[in-house]
Amino acid sequence: MMHHPSRVLPYIPTVFILFFSVMLTGSLSAQPDGEKIFRGYCASCHQVHKDMTGPALAGTRERWEGREELLYQWIVNPAAVKEKNDPYVNELLAKWEPRAGLMTAQPLTTEEITAVLDYIDATPPPAPKVADAPGAVGDDRAAADDGIPVFFLALIGLLLLIIILSLSSVRRALSGAVKERDGKEEEESVSYMSELRAWMWKNKVVTSLIVIFFIVMGAVDVWDRLMAVGVFEGYEPEQPIAFNHTLHAGELEIDCQYCHSSAADSKHAGIPSANVCMNCHVAIDEGRSEEGTREIAKIYHAVGWDKDERMYTGEEHPIAWVKVHNLPDHAFFSHAQHVSVAGLECQTCHGPVDEEYTVGKQFAPLTMGWCIDCHNNSAIDLNSSEYYAEMHRRFVEDERGREMLKKYLEDGSVSVAEMGGWECAKCHY
Repeated sequence: MMHHPSRVLPYIPTVFILFFSVMLTGSLSAQPDGEKIFRGYCASCHQVHKDMTGPALAGTRERWEGREELLYQWIVNPAAVKEKNDPYVNELLAKWEPRAGLMTAQPLTTEEITAVLDYIDATPPPAPKVADAPGAVGDDRAAADDGIPVFFLALIGLLLLIIILSLSSVRRALSGAVKERDGKEEEESVSYMSELRAWMWKNKVVTSLIVIFFIVMGAVDVWDRLMAVGVFEGYEPEQPIAFNHTLHAGELEIDCQYCHSSAADSKHAGIPSANVCMNCHVAIDEGRSEEGTREIAKIYHAVGWDKDERMYTGEEHPIAWVKVHNLPDHAFFSHAQHVSVAGLECQTCHGPVDEEYTVGKQFAPLTMGWCIDCHNNSAIDLNSSEYYAEMHRRFVEDERGREMLKKYLEDGSVSVAEMGGWECAKCHY
């Protein structure tokens, strides 16, 4: 059955509009993403507005004006363009090749290169930094809250004592004046100590309670001081470089083991080499504040990096880090056991380093009681490692082991203490 042409014609414009809309949409979606290509191929050596391993790319089209075809060839095949002996290319190579070598050829199409150049032209320069206001919290060191100095407490106590003695003198003077007015004989002057002894003798119960109170308070204070010997909870020494843990581990979400790389395989977590810092800071030479920039400059001083010439000078200066966590010599602790086997997060022992720490700080007391409490309250998964799987196999292979396992599982879990975490030899040599 054939349709009459008059019925079909009205739909032809709609069909053409839909057809061209689909074609246009496909064309637009096929346009290369200049920013994505830049980050994938260029950002390891270049920034838009700042020299890095290679020169800043802002104004590339202006610098290569009249050589556009050569620019595209340069990006795709630098070695071939180098042989053409172009004056601008020679000038570029004379400055940058000794520092970073010849640029790597990039497998980009003409459309992709154009998209990257469009992205470079569209990227605005960074906004100028505003200096921190006095008293403001910088990005590398948090201001500490000052407590009430002992000096002021002593001064307040001294003032109260003076007021009490003055009031006592006024009371004596007024009492003498009243007796003189009434014609009574004035009593012989008595010292303050005599008055105090008389009052204490008269109020024996109150005096005894006061004496007992001060004895108990003194004993508690002495006990607390003795228990604090060798305990450095809250210890936060000043470091030669104010490394901001909250910025790096928190905001930037850098894994702790990127810097403390031996935590999963060794007894010690390790102090990272300054060369680890340079993996990022060879490109990032400015902080978010003037203080942050100064701290980055200390890294450059340590490794001997000239950020202007973008090369190492060979003059290195070791960083004298101050150790924060110190365990007694007779105590054994393995980071690998806790990180790899137990699967603990660093924050369990080191506190919220990703939320509120700048320089390193001792979060936990690290006392024997603290460790024992953790072992007693921490449950383990018997299938989490070969060691625990073997322990579970030994439990279930005889009657006594099955009874012990049943007893351990009465609360629904097996604790570290129940698996030997309270044995002396586990932590003491």
